[in-house]
Amino acid sequence: MDRNTIIAIVLSVIVISVGMTMQTLFIEPQPVAEGTTMEAEEAIVEEGVSPSHSSIAAVGDVTDISQFPVTTENFEITFDPIGGTIASIKTLKHLDNGRPVDLLFKDADDPNAMMLYSGSGNENAIDDAFSYRIQRSEDGSMQRVIFSRDFEASDGSGRFTLEKTYTVPNSDEYMIRLDVRAYTSDGSELPIDGYTLSLGPQVGPAFQSVGSNYDYRRVEVMYEDSGSKKNAGFNRNGLFTADSDEIIDWMAISGKYFAFILVPEVTVSGYAEQFSYDEGVTQEDTIYMTRAYDGASDVSDTYYLYAGPKVAANLSIYDAADDNTFGLSGLELTEIIDGNWLSWLEAILKWILQLFYRLIPNYGVAIILLTILIKLLLQPIAKRGMDSTAKMSALSPKIEEIKQRFPDNPEAQNAAMAKLYKEEKISPMGSCLPMLIQFPIFIALYGLLNTNFDLRGSMFIPGWIPDLSIPDTIYTLPFSLPFLGTQIHLLPILYVISMIFSMKITQSANTAGSQAGMMAFMTYGMPIIFFFVMYNAPSGLLLYWSTVNIISIGQQMLVNKRKKGVYAQEIAEKDAEKAAKKKARRR
Repeated sequence: MDRNTIIAIVLSVIVISVGMTMQTLFIEPQPVAEGTTMEAEEAIVEEGVSPSHSSIAAVGDVTDISQFPVTTENFEITFDPIGGTIASIKTLKHLDNGRPVDLLFKDADDPNAMMLYSGSGNENAIDDAFSYRIQRSEDGSMQRVIFSRDFEASDGSGRFTLEKTYTVPNSDEYMIRLDVRAYTSDGSELPIDGYTLSLGPQVGPAFQSVGSNYDYRRVEVMYEDSGSKKNAGFNRNGLFTADSDEIIDWMAISGKYFAFILVPEVTVSGYAEQFSYDEGVTQEDTIYMTRAYDGASDVSDTYYLYAGPKVAANLSIYDAADDNTFGLSGLELTEIIDGNWLSWLEAILKWILQLFYRLIPNYGVAIILLTILIKLLLQPIAKRGMDSTAKMSALSPKIEEIKQRFPDNPEAQNAAMAKLYKEEKISPMGSCLPMLIQFPIFIALYGLLNTNFDLRGSMFIPGWIPDLSIPDTIYTLPFSLPFLGTQIHLLPILYVISMIFSMKITQSANTAGSQAGMMAFMTYGMPIIFFFVMYNAPSGLLLYWSTVNIISIGQQMLVNKRKKGVYAQEIAEKDAEKAAKKKARRR
Protein backbone atom coordinates (compact mmCIF):
# COMPACT_ATOMS: atom_id res chain seq x y z
CA MET A 1 0.00 0.00 0.00
CA ASP A 2 1.19 3.53 -0.73
CA ARG A 3 1.52 6.27 1.84
CA ASN A 4 -1.82 7.94 0.93
CA THR A 5 -3.70 4.68 1.37
CA ILE A 6 -2.17 4.10 4.80
CA ILE A 7 -3.06 7.66 5.82
CA ALA A 8 -6.65 7.14 4.59
CA ILE A 9 -7.03 3.94 6.63
CA VAL A 10 -5.58 5.55 9.76
CA LEU A 11 -7.89 8.54 9.36
CA SER A 12 -10.89 6.23 8.94
CA VAL A 13 -10.05 4.43 12.16
CA ILE A 14 -9.65 7.78 13.94
CA VAL A 15 -13.01 9.00 12.61
CA ILE A 16 -14.73 5.82 13.80
CA SER A 17 -13.08 6.04 17.20
CA VAL A 18 -13.96 9.71 17.67
CA GLY A 19 -17.51 9.06 16.42
CA MET A 20 -18.05 6.26 18.93
CA THR A 21 -16.66 8.42 21.71
CA MET A 22 -18.88 11.36 20.74
CA GLN A 23 -21.89 9.08 20.69
CA THR A 24 -21.08 7.79 24.15
CA LEU A 25 -20.59 11.28 25.52
CA PHE A 26 -23.32 13.27 23.82
CA ILE A 27 -26.00 11.01 22.32
CA GLU A 28 -26.75 8.47 25.01
CA PRO A 29 -28.66 9.71 28.08
CA GLN A 30 -26.31 10.95 30.74
CA PRO A 31 -26.04 9.16 34.09
CA VAL A 32 -28.41 10.54 36.70
CA ALA A 33 -27.29 10.55 40.29
CA GLU A 34 -29.40 8.86 42.94
CA GLY A 35 -31.92 10.98 44.73
CA THR A 36 -33.12 13.03 41.75
CA THR A 37 -36.84 12.88 42.56
CA MET A 38 -37.07 16.65 42.64
CA GLU A 39 -35.35 16.94 39.25
CA ALA A 40 -37.82 14.48 37.73
CA GLU A 41 -40.73 16.41 39.26
CA GLU A 42 -39.41 19.69 37.87
CA ALA A 43 -39.12 18.07 34.46
CA ILE A 44 -42.77 17.05 34.64
CA VAL A 45 -43.81 20.60 35.43
CA GLU A 46 -41.65 21.86 32.57
CA GLU A 47 -43.54 19.62 30.11
CA GLY A 48 -46.92 20.78 31.37
CA VAL A 49 -47.88 17.73 33.45
CA SER A 50 -48.90 19.21 36.79
CA PRO A 51 -47.95 16.81 39.59
CA SER A 52 -50.59 16.15 42.22
CA HIS A 53 -49.50 16.29 45.83
CA SER A 54 -52.47 14.42 47.27
CA SER A 55 -51.22 11.76 49.71
CA ILE A 56 -52.94 8.88 51.44
CA ALA A 57 -52.26 6.58 54.38
CA ALA A 58 -53.14 2.91 54.74
CA VAL A 59 -55.77 1.88 57.29
CA GLY A 60 -55.42 -1.29 59.42
CA ASP A 61 -52.69 -3.92 59.36
CA VAL A 62 -51.59 -6.55 56.85
CA THR A 63 -49.40 -9.33 58.22
CA ASP A 64 -48.65 -11.51 55.15
CA ILE A 65 -46.23 -9.58 52.99
CA SER A 66 -44.36 -12.49 51.40
CA GLN A 67 -44.01 -12.56 47.63
CA PHE A 68 -45.70 -15.51 45.92
CA PRO A 69 -45.63 -17.04 42.41
CA VAL A 70 -48.47 -17.78 40.01
CA THR A 71 -47.57 -20.24 37.26
CA THR A 72 -49.30 -20.66 33.91
CA GLU A 73 -48.44 -22.35 30.63
CA ASN A 74 -46.29 -19.38 29.57
CA PHE A 75 -45.44 -17.50 32.76
CA GLU A 76 -44.13 -17.68 36.25
CA ILE A 77 -45.24 -14.36 37.70
CA THR A 78 -44.09 -13.33 41.16
CA PHE A 79 -46.55 -11.01 42.87
CA ASP A 80 -45.65 -8.73 45.77
CA PRO A 81 -48.23 -7.67 48.39
CA ILE A 82 -46.20 -4.47 48.80
CA GLY A 83 -48.15 -2.17 46.53
CA GLY A 84 -49.99 -5.12 44.97
CA THR A 85 -47.28 -5.19 42.30
CA ILE A 86 -45.36 -7.58 40.04
CA ALA A 87 -41.83 -8.40 41.14
CA SER A 88 -40.92 -10.79 38.33
CA ILE A 89 -42.30 -12.07 35.00
CA LYS A 90 -40.49 -15.14 33.70
CA THR A 91 -41.31 -16.61 30.30
CA LEU A 92 -41.09 -20.38 30.64
CA LYS A 93 -40.80 -21.06 26.90
CA HIS A 94 -37.89 -18.69 26.26
CA LEU A 95 -34.52 -19.19 27.88
CA ASP A 96 -31.56 -16.97 28.67
CA ASN A 97 -28.37 -18.91 29.47
CA GLY A 98 -30.49 -22.00 30.06
CA ARG A 99 -32.94 -20.29 32.43
CA PRO A 100 -36.33 -18.67 31.80
CA VAL A 101 -36.05 -15.07 30.64
CA ASP A 102 -37.07 -12.63 33.38
CA LEU A 103 -38.81 -9.90 31.41
CA LEU A 104 -38.73 -7.51 34.36
CA PHE A 105 -35.11 -6.35 34.52
CA LYS A 106 -34.59 -4.28 37.68
CA ASP A 107 -32.26 -3.48 40.52
CA ALA A 108 -33.12 -4.43 44.09
CA ASP A 109 -34.05 -0.85 44.97
CA ASP A 110 -36.18 -0.22 41.84
CA PRO A 111 -39.98 -0.15 42.22
CA ASN A 112 -41.86 -3.19 40.98
CA ALA A 113 -43.93 -3.14 37.83
CA MET A 114 -47.55 -1.93 37.99
CA MET A 115 -46.93 0.31 40.99
CA LEU A 116 -49.62 2.94 41.65
CA TYR A 117 -49.00 6.53 42.74
CA SER A 118 -51.69 8.75 44.18
CA GLY A 119 -52.56 11.68 41.94
CA SER A 120 -50.43 12.51 38.90
CA GLY A 121 -46.68 12.26 38.93
CA ASN A 122 -44.58 9.61 40.65
CA GLU A 123 -43.76 11.16 44.01
CA ASN A 124 -46.47 9.49 46.16
CA ALA A 125 -46.06 5.74 45.71
CA ILE A 126 -48.84 3.55 47.09
CA ASP A 127 -46.35 1.02 48.41
CA ASP A 128 -48.20 -0.19 51.49
CA ALA A 129 -48.89 -3.89 51.97
CA PHE A 130 -52.15 -5.19 50.47
CA SER A 131 -54.12 -8.21 51.58
CA TYR A 132 -54.75 -10.66 48.77
CA ARG A 133 -56.62 -13.75 47.67
CA ILE A 134 -56.23 -16.04 44.67
CA GLN A 135 -59.14 -17.33 42.60
CA ARG A 136 -59.05 -20.04 39.97
CA SER A 137 -61.78 -20.66 37.43
CA GLU A 138 -63.49 -24.05 37.55
CA ASP A 139 -62.15 -25.05 34.13
CA GLY A 140 -58.62 -23.94 35.06
CA SER A 141 -58.41 -21.44 32.21
CA MET A 142 -57.96 -18.37 34.44
CA GLN A 143 -56.24 -17.34 37.63
CA ARG A 144 -57.01 -14.12 39.45
CA VAL A 145 -54.95 -12.39 42.11
CA ILE A 146 -57.01 -9.80 43.98
CA PHE A 147 -55.21 -7.22 46.13
CA SER A 148 -57.19 -4.93 48.45
CA ARG A 149 -56.47 -2.27 51.06
CA ASP A 150 -58.33 0.58 52.76
CA PHE A 151 -56.84 4.06 52.70
CA GLU A 152 -57.67 7.49 54.02
CA ALA A 153 -56.59 10.90 52.81
CA SER A 154 -53.83 12.47 54.87
CA ASP A 155 -55.90 15.63 55.24
CA GLY A 156 -58.80 13.63 56.75
CA SER A 157 -61.16 14.23 53.82
CA GLY A 158 -62.33 10.61 53.62
CA ARG A 159 -61.68 6.92 53.30
CA PHE A 160 -61.80 4.58 50.31
CA THR A 161 -60.90 1.06 49.22
CA LEU A 162 -58.37 0.33 46.51
CA GLU A 163 -58.44 -2.98 44.64
CA LYS A 164 -56.03 -4.31 42.03
CA THR A 165 -57.11 -7.50 40.28
CA TYR A 166 -54.73 -9.36 37.98
CA THR A 167 -56.22 -11.91 35.58
CA VAL A 168 -53.75 -14.34 34.03
CA PRO A 169 -54.98 -16.84 31.41
CA ASN A 170 -53.53 -20.33 31.58
CA SER A 171 -53.02 -20.53 27.82
CA ASP A 172 -50.45 -19.91 25.12
CA GLU A 173 -50.90 -16.13 25.41
CA TYR A 174 -48.73 -13.36 26.81
CA MET A 175 -51.44 -10.90 27.88
CA ILE A 176 -52.25 -10.06 31.50
CA ARG A 177 -55.27 -8.03 32.58
CA LEU A 178 -55.23 -5.51 35.44
CA ASP A 179 -58.41 -3.99 36.86
CA VAL A 180 -57.98 -1.02 39.18
CA ARG A 181 -60.99 -0.09 41.31
CA ALA A 182 -61.26 2.74 43.84
CA TYR A 183 -64.52 3.25 45.76
CA THR A 184 -65.98 4.65 48.95
CA SER A 185 -68.26 2.49 51.08
CA ASP A 186 -70.77 5.27 51.74
CA GLY A 187 -70.99 6.63 48.20
CA SER A 188 -69.13 9.83 49.02
CA GLU A 189 -66.68 11.41 46.64
CA LEU A 190 -63.24 9.81 46.41
CA PRO A 191 -60.69 11.84 48.39
CA ILE A 192 -58.05 11.57 45.64
CA ASP A 193 -58.14 13.12 42.17
CA GLY A 194 -56.72 10.09 40.40
CA TYR A 195 -53.69 7.85 40.24
CA THR A 196 -50.66 7.07 38.08
CA LEU A 197 -49.76 3.55 36.97
CA SER A 198 -46.10 2.72 36.22
CA LEU A 199 -44.45 0.01 34.14
CA GLY A 200 -40.72 -0.55 34.28
CA PRO A 201 -37.89 -0.03 34.92
CA GLN A 202 -36.78 -2.19 31.97
CA VAL A 203 -37.73 -5.10 29.75
CA GLY A 204 -35.40 -8.10 29.75
CA PRO A 205 -33.36 -10.06 29.13
CA ALA A 206 -30.65 -8.58 31.34
CA PHE A 207 -27.89 -6.63 29.61
CA GLN A 208 -24.71 -4.79 30.46
CA SER A 209 -25.14 -1.99 27.95
CA VAL A 210 -27.32 -1.12 24.96
CA GLY A 211 -27.33 1.57 22.32
CA SER A 212 -26.83 -0.01 18.90
CA ASN A 213 -28.85 -1.68 16.17
CA TYR A 214 -27.67 -5.02 17.55
CA ASP A 215 -29.35 -4.44 20.91
CA TYR A 216 -31.50 -1.59 22.15
CA ARG A 217 -34.30 -0.53 24.49
CA ARG A 218 -36.85 2.07 23.37
CA VAL A 219 -40.10 3.59 24.54
CA GLU A 220 -42.76 3.64 21.83
CA VAL A 221 -46.29 4.97 21.71
CA MET A 222 -49.27 4.20 19.50
CA TYR A 223 -51.91 6.92 19.11
CA GLU A 224 -55.46 6.14 18.11
CA ASP A 225 -55.42 8.17 14.89
CA SER A 226 -51.81 7.68 13.79
CA GLY A 227 -51.92 4.12 12.49
CA SER A 228 -48.25 3.54 13.31
CA LYS A 229 -46.02 3.58 16.37
CA LYS A 230 -43.78 6.52 17.23
CA ASN A 231 -40.49 6.41 19.10
CA ALA A 232 -40.36 8.50 22.24
CA GLY A 233 -37.98 11.45 22.12
CA PHE A 234 -36.54 12.21 25.57
CA ASN A 235 -35.46 15.69 26.58
CA ARG A 236 -32.28 16.60 28.46
CA ASN A 237 -33.99 15.67 31.76
CA GLY A 238 -34.78 12.17 30.49
CA LEU A 239 -38.51 12.86 30.09
CA PHE A 240 -40.96 12.13 27.29
CA THR A 241 -44.55 13.37 27.40
CA ALA A 242 -47.16 11.88 25.10
CA ASP A 243 -49.14 14.25 22.87
CA SER A 244 -52.01 15.54 24.98
CA ASP A 245 -54.14 16.06 21.86
CA GLU A 246 -53.96 12.38 20.95
CA ILE A 247 -55.66 9.36 22.51
CA ILE A 248 -53.14 6.74 23.58
CA ASP A 249 -53.83 3.25 22.25
CA TRP A 250 -50.77 1.79 23.94
CA MET A 251 -47.28 2.55 25.18
CA ALA A 252 -44.40 0.11 25.13
CA ILE A 253 -40.90 -0.59 26.35
CA SER A 254 -39.39 -2.44 23.43
CA GLY A 255 -36.20 -4.44 23.09
CA LYS A 256 -34.82 -6.39 20.18
CA TYR A 257 -36.74 -9.58 20.94
CA PHE A 258 -39.19 -8.83 23.78
CA ALA A 259 -41.56 -6.04 24.73
CA PHE A 260 -43.82 -4.70 27.45
CA ILE A 261 -46.94 -3.17 25.90
CA LEU A 262 -49.38 -1.40 28.23
CA VAL A 263 -52.87 -0.98 26.78
CA PRO A 264 -55.32 1.30 28.66
CA GLU A 265 -59.06 0.74 28.26
CA VAL A 266 -59.65 4.24 29.62
CA THR A 267 -58.48 7.70 28.59
CA VAL A 268 -55.15 8.47 30.20
CA SER A 269 -52.29 10.92 29.83
CA GLY A 270 -48.89 9.33 29.45
CA TYR A 271 -45.24 10.09 29.92
CA ALA A 272 -42.00 8.16 30.30
CA GLU A 273 -38.60 8.57 31.92
CA GLN A 274 -35.24 7.34 30.67
CA PHE A 275 -32.15 7.42 32.86
CA SER A 276 -28.67 5.93 32.45
CA TYR A 277 -26.40 4.58 35.18
CA ASP A 278 -22.90 3.19 35.45
CA GLU A 279 -23.95 0.04 37.30
CA GLY A 280 -26.92 -2.28 37.57
CA VAL A 281 -29.59 -1.56 34.98
CA THR A 282 -27.52 0.80 32.87
CA GLN A 283 -30.56 2.17 30.99
CA GLU A 284 -33.92 2.40 32.72
CA ASP A 285 -37.10 3.18 30.79
CA THR A 286 -40.30 3.60 32.81
CA ILE A 287 -43.78 4.28 31.44
CA TYR A 288 -46.39 6.21 33.42
CA MET A 289 -50.13 6.50 32.70
CA THR A 290 -52.16 9.01 34.70
CA ARG A 291 -55.89 8.50 35.25
CA ALA A 292 -57.76 11.58 36.52
CA TYR A 293 -60.98 11.42 38.58
CA ASP A 294 -63.67 14.07 38.60
CA GLY A 295 -66.04 13.88 41.56
CA ALA A 296 -66.49 10.09 41.35
CA SER A 297 -67.29 7.68 44.19
CA ASP A 298 -66.65 4.36 42.43
CA VAL A 299 -64.23 4.04 39.52
CA SER A 300 -63.12 0.87 37.74
CA ASP A 301 -60.43 0.93 35.05
CA THR A 302 -58.95 -1.86 32.95
CA TYR A 303 -55.44 -2.20 31.54
CA TYR A 304 -53.83 -4.98 29.53
CA LEU A 305 -50.15 -5.82 29.70
CA TYR A 306 -48.50 -7.77 26.90
CA ALA A 307 -45.25 -9.20 28.24
CA GLY A 308 -43.66 -11.46 25.68
CA PRO A 309 -41.81 -11.99 22.41
CA LYS A 310 -41.99 -9.65 19.43
CA VAL A 311 -43.40 -12.40 17.24
CA ALA A 312 -46.25 -11.74 14.82
CA ALA A 313 -48.04 -14.99 15.69
CA ASN A 314 -48.26 -13.95 19.35
CA LEU A 315 -49.11 -10.29 18.71
CA SER A 316 -51.59 -10.53 15.84
CA ILE A 317 -54.18 -12.53 17.80
CA TYR A 318 -55.22 -9.28 19.51
CA ASP A 319 -56.54 -7.89 16.25
CA ALA A 320 -59.53 -10.29 16.19
CA ALA A 321 -61.74 -10.86 19.24
CA ASP A 322 -62.26 -14.57 18.52
CA ASP A 323 -58.53 -15.27 18.53
CA ASN A 324 -57.70 -14.37 22.15
CA THR A 325 -58.94 -15.09 25.66
CA PHE A 326 -59.93 -11.52 26.52
CA GLY A 327 -61.84 -10.83 23.29
CA LEU A 328 -59.59 -7.91 22.35
CA SER A 329 -59.53 -6.57 18.80
CA GLY A 330 -57.85 -3.92 16.69
CA LEU A 331 -54.85 -3.37 18.98
CA GLU A 332 -52.29 -3.49 16.14
CA LEU A 333 -49.60 -4.79 18.46
CA THR A 334 -47.61 -6.10 15.48
CA GLU A 335 -46.56 -2.48 14.91
CA ILE A 336 -44.03 -3.08 17.68
CA ILE A 337 -42.07 -5.37 15.33
CA ASP A 338 -39.24 -3.58 13.57
CA GLY A 339 -39.73 -3.30 9.83
CA ASN A 340 -38.85 -1.28 6.75
CA TRP A 341 -39.98 -0.79 3.18
CA LEU A 342 -38.54 -4.22 2.32
CA SER A 343 -40.54 -6.13 4.95
CA TRP A 344 -42.36 -8.04 2.20
CA LEU A 345 -39.03 -9.30 0.83
CA GLU A 346 -37.84 -10.09 4.34
CA ALA A 347 -40.97 -12.21 4.87
CA ILE A 348 -40.25 -14.22 1.70
CA LEU A 349 -36.65 -14.82 2.74
CA LYS A 350 -37.80 -15.86 6.22
CA TRP A 351 -40.17 -18.43 4.71
CA ILE A 352 -37.31 -19.90 2.65
CA LEU A 353 -35.02 -19.90 5.72
CA GLN A 354 -37.62 -21.81 7.73
CA LEU A 355 -38.06 -24.26 4.85
CA PHE A 356 -34.34 -25.09 4.93
CA TYR A 357 -34.53 -25.36 8.73
CA ARG A 358 -37.29 -27.94 8.45
CA LEU A 359 -35.08 -29.96 6.12
CA ILE A 360 -31.95 -29.59 8.29
CA PRO A 361 -32.83 -28.41 11.85
CA ASN A 362 -29.83 -26.12 12.27
CA TYR A 363 -30.30 -22.43 11.55
CA GLY A 364 -26.59 -21.98 10.81
CA VAL A 365 -26.81 -24.55 8.04
CA ALA A 366 -30.11 -22.99 6.91
CA ILE A 367 -28.41 -19.57 6.59
CA ILE A 368 -25.62 -21.08 4.49
CA LEU A 369 -28.14 -22.87 2.23
CA LEU A 370 -30.19 -19.67 1.86
CA THR A 371 -27.02 -17.77 0.92
CA ILE A 372 -26.12 -20.38 -1.72
CA LEU A 373 -29.65 -20.25 -3.15
CA ILE A 374 -29.57 -16.45 -3.40
CA LYS A 375 -26.15 -16.51 -5.08
CA LEU A 376 -27.46 -19.03 -7.62
CA LEU A 377 -30.56 -16.94 -8.35
CA LEU A 378 -28.44 -13.80 -8.74
CA GLN A 379 -25.76 -15.52 -10.82
CA PRO A 380 -27.07 -14.09 -14.17
CA ILE A 381 -26.73 -10.59 -12.71
CA ALA A 382 -23.40 -11.24 -11.03
CA LYS A 383 -21.94 -12.94 -14.11
CA ARG A 384 -21.70 -9.66 -16.01
CA GLY A 385 -19.60 -8.10 -13.29
CA MET A 386 -17.38 -11.17 -12.97
CA ASP A 387 -16.82 -11.27 -16.72
CA SER A 388 -15.87 -7.60 -16.62
CA THR A 389 -13.33 -8.32 -13.89
CA ALA A 390 -11.89 -11.24 -15.85
CA LYS A 391 -11.57 -9.12 -18.99
CA MET A 392 -9.81 -6.35 -17.09
CA SER A 393 -7.43 -9.00 -15.72
CA ALA A 394 -6.70 -10.11 -19.30
CA LEU A 395 -5.69 -6.53 -20.08
CA SER A 396 -2.85 -6.72 -17.53
CA PRO A 397 -0.02 -6.40 -20.05
CA LYS A 398 -1.54 -3.29 -21.63
CA ILE A 399 -2.26 -1.75 -18.25
CA GLU A 400 1.31 -2.39 -17.14
CA GLU A 401 2.55 -0.82 -20.37
CA ILE A 402 0.53 2.34 -19.64
CA LYS A 403 2.04 2.52 -16.16
CA GLN A 404 5.56 2.27 -17.60
CA ARG A 405 4.84 4.93 -20.24
CA PHE A 406 3.58 7.44 -17.68
CA PRO A 407 5.30 6.50 -14.40
CA ASP A 408 5.05 9.96 -12.84
CA ASN A 409 1.91 11.28 -14.48
CA PRO A 410 -1.31 9.97 -12.86
CA GLU A 411 -3.48 12.19 -15.10
CA ALA A 412 -1.95 10.72 -18.26
CA GLN A 413 -2.32 7.22 -16.83
CA ASN A 414 -6.03 7.80 -16.17
CA ALA A 415 -6.59 9.22 -19.66
CA ALA A 416 -4.82 6.28 -21.32
CA MET A 417 -6.75 3.82 -19.16
CA ALA A 418 -10.07 5.46 -20.06
CA LYS A 419 -9.20 5.23 -23.76
CA LEU A 420 -8.24 1.56 -23.39
CA TYR A 421 -11.50 0.74 -21.59
CA LYS A 422 -13.48 2.52 -24.30
CA GLU A 423 -11.69 0.63 -27.08
CA GLU A 424 -12.24 -2.71 -25.36
CA LYS A 425 -15.84 -1.82 -24.38
CA ILE A 426 -15.21 -2.35 -20.68
CA SER A 427 -16.86 -0.42 -17.87
CA PRO A 428 -14.66 -0.13 -14.76
CA MET A 429 -17.91 0.04 -12.78
CA GLY A 430 -19.19 -3.15 -14.40
CA SER A 431 -18.58 -5.16 -11.24
CA CYS A 432 -20.30 -2.53 -9.06
CA LEU A 433 -23.62 -2.38 -10.91
CA PRO A 434 -24.62 -5.97 -10.03
CA MET A 435 -23.92 -5.17 -6.36
CA LEU A 436 -26.31 -2.20 -6.53
CA ILE A 437 -29.00 -4.39 -8.10
CA GLN A 438 -28.57 -6.94 -5.32
CA PHE A 439 -28.59 -4.27 -2.60
CA PRO A 440 -32.32 -4.61 -1.67
CA ILE A 441 -31.79 -8.31 -0.99
CA PHE A 442 -28.80 -7.53 1.22
CA ILE A 443 -30.89 -5.01 3.18
CA ALA A 444 -33.76 -7.48 3.63
CA LEU A 445 -31.38 -10.20 4.79
CA TYR A 446 -29.73 -7.78 7.20
CA GLY A 447 -33.10 -7.12 8.82
CA LEU A 448 -34.00 -10.81 8.86
CA LEU A 449 -30.77 -12.09 10.36
CA ASN A 450 -30.40 -9.19 12.79
CA THR A 451 -33.88 -9.37 14.39
CA ASN A 452 -35.34 -12.80 13.53
CA PHE A 453 -36.68 -14.20 16.80
CA ASP A 454 -36.17 -17.78 15.59
CA LEU A 455 -32.40 -17.30 15.69
CA ARG A 456 -32.47 -16.45 19.38
CA GLY A 457 -30.80 -19.28 21.28
CA SER A 458 -30.20 -21.29 18.07
CA MET A 459 -26.90 -23.13 18.07
CA PHE A 460 -24.73 -23.52 14.97
CA ILE A 461 -21.45 -25.09 16.16
CA PRO A 462 -21.26 -26.26 19.81
CA GLY A 463 -18.49 -24.58 21.74
CA TRP A 464 -18.06 -21.82 19.18
CA ILE A 465 -21.42 -20.42 18.07
CA PRO A 466 -24.02 -21.49 20.66
CA ASP A 467 -26.42 -18.64 19.79
CA LEU A 468 -26.79 -17.12 16.31
CA SER A 469 -28.49 -14.01 17.72
CA ILE A 470 -25.40 -12.82 19.63
CA PRO A 471 -21.69 -12.47 18.82
CA ASP A 472 -19.51 -15.56 19.10
CA THR A 473 -16.99 -15.39 21.94
CA ILE A 474 -13.81 -17.44 21.86
CA TYR A 475 -12.03 -15.74 24.75
CA THR A 476 -12.78 -13.23 27.50
CA LEU A 477 -9.96 -10.89 28.40
CA PRO A 478 -9.24 -9.85 32.00
CA PHE A 479 -9.18 -6.25 30.75
CA SER A 480 -11.19 -4.15 28.32
CA LEU A 481 -9.97 -3.10 24.87
CA PRO A 482 -11.09 0.32 23.53
CA PHE A 483 -14.27 0.00 21.46
CA LEU A 484 -14.10 -3.82 21.56
CA GLY A 485 -14.64 -4.61 25.23
CA THR A 486 -13.45 -7.73 26.98
CA GLN A 487 -14.74 -10.37 24.57
CA ILE A 488 -12.81 -11.63 21.54
CA HIS A 489 -15.08 -12.55 18.63
CA LEU A 490 -13.69 -14.79 15.87
CA LEU A 491 -16.38 -14.35 13.20
CA PRO A 492 -15.71 -10.62 12.62
CA ILE A 493 -12.02 -11.46 12.03
CA LEU A 494 -12.89 -14.21 9.55
CA TYR A 495 -15.39 -11.89 7.91
CA VAL A 496 -12.79 -9.14 7.41
CA ILE A 497 -10.23 -11.60 6.01
CA SER A 498 -12.78 -12.98 3.56
CA MET A 499 -13.82 -9.45 2.64
CA ILE A 500 -10.23 -8.45 1.82
CA PHE A 501 -9.71 -11.51 -0.38
CA SER A 502 -13.08 -10.92 -2.06
CA MET A 503 -12.23 -7.28 -2.76
CA LYS A 504 -8.78 -8.19 -4.11
CA ILE A 505 -10.01 -10.88 -6.46
CA THR A 506 -13.01 -8.95 -7.79
CA GLN A 507 -11.05 -5.90 -8.92
CA SER A 508 -8.21 -5.35 -11.30
CA ALA A 509 -4.80 -5.59 -9.69
CA ASN A 510 -3.43 -3.26 -12.34
CA THR A 511 -5.50 -0.15 -11.78
CA ALA A 512 -3.58 2.92 -12.81
CA GLY A 513 -3.01 6.41 -11.49
CA SER A 514 -5.04 7.85 -8.64
CA GLN A 515 -7.52 4.99 -8.95
CA ALA A 516 -4.89 2.65 -7.53
CA GLY A 517 -4.91 4.48 -4.20
CA MET A 518 -8.70 4.43 -4.07
CA MET A 519 -8.81 0.71 -4.88
CA ALA A 520 -6.22 0.00 -2.21
CA PHE A 521 -8.32 1.88 0.30
CA MET A 522 -11.43 -0.07 -0.76
CA THR A 523 -9.49 -3.31 -0.38
CA TYR A 524 -7.96 -2.66 3.04
CA GLY A 525 -9.57 0.45 4.51
CA MET A 526 -13.23 -0.56 4.08
CA PRO A 527 -12.76 -3.98 5.74
CA ILE A 528 -11.16 -2.28 8.74
CA ILE A 529 -14.12 0.10 8.98
CA PHE A 530 -16.56 -2.80 8.70
CA PHE A 531 -14.62 -4.70 11.37
CA PHE A 532 -15.53 -2.02 13.93
CA VAL A 533 -19.08 -1.65 12.64
CA MET A 534 -19.79 -5.40 12.61
CA TYR A 535 -17.74 -6.47 15.61
CA ASN A 536 -20.75 -6.91 17.90
CA ALA A 537 -23.12 -8.06 15.16
CA PRO A 538 -25.12 -11.28 15.66
CA SER A 539 -23.32 -14.43 14.57
CA GLY A 540 -26.07 -15.27 12.07
CA LEU A 541 -25.54 -11.99 10.23
CA LEU A 542 -21.76 -12.40 10.08
CA LEU A 543 -22.17 -16.02 9.00
CA TYR A 544 -24.23 -14.83 6.04
CA TRP A 545 -21.76 -12.11 5.00
CA SER A 546 -18.76 -14.43 5.38
CA THR A 547 -20.49 -17.10 3.29
CA VAL A 548 -21.27 -14.49 0.61
CA ASN A 549 -17.60 -13.49 0.47
CA ILE A 550 -16.35 -17.07 0.27
CA ILE A 551 -18.79 -17.97 -2.53
CA SER A 552 -17.91 -14.77 -4.40
CA ILE A 553 -14.20 -15.60 -4.18
CA GLY A 554 -14.82 -19.09 -5.56
CA GLN A 555 -17.05 -17.78 -8.36
CA GLN A 556 -14.57 -15.11 -9.44
CA MET A 557 -11.63 -17.52 -9.36
CA LEU A 558 -13.57 -19.95 -11.53
CA VAL A 559 -14.57 -17.21 -14.00
CA ASN A 560 -11.01 -15.87 -14.14
CA LYS A 561 -9.65 -19.33 -14.87
CA ARG A 562 -12.15 -19.96 -17.65
CA LYS A 563 -12.44 -16.51 -19.18
CA LYS A 564 -9.05 -14.87 -18.79
CA GLY A 565 -7.44 -16.96 -21.55
CA VAL A 566 -10.43 -16.46 -23.85
CA TYR A 567 -10.36 -12.70 -23.37
CA ALA A 568 -6.57 -12.60 -23.78
CA GLN A 569 -6.90 -14.42 -27.10
CA GLU A 570 -9.69 -12.07 -28.24
CA ILE A 571 -7.58 -9.04 -27.33
CA ALA A 572 -4.55 -10.50 -29.13
CA GLU A 573 -6.62 -11.18 -32.27
CA LYS A 574 -8.05 -7.68 -32.16
CA ASP A 575 -4.55 -6.21 -31.81
CA ALA A 576 -3.32 -8.33 -34.74
CA GLU A 577 -6.22 -7.14 -36.87
CA LYS A 578 -5.47 -3.50 -36.01
CA ALA A 579 -1.79 -4.00 -36.83
CA ALA A 580 -2.65 -5.58 -40.20
CA LYS A 581 -4.98 -2.70 -41.12
CA LYS A 582 -2.32 -0.18 -40.10
CA LYS A 583 0.30 -1.98 -42.19
CA ALA A 584 -2.05 -2.07 -45.23
CA ARG A 585 -2.66 1.69 -44.97
CA ARG A 586 1.08 2.37 -44.99
CA ARG A 587 1.45 0.46 -48.26
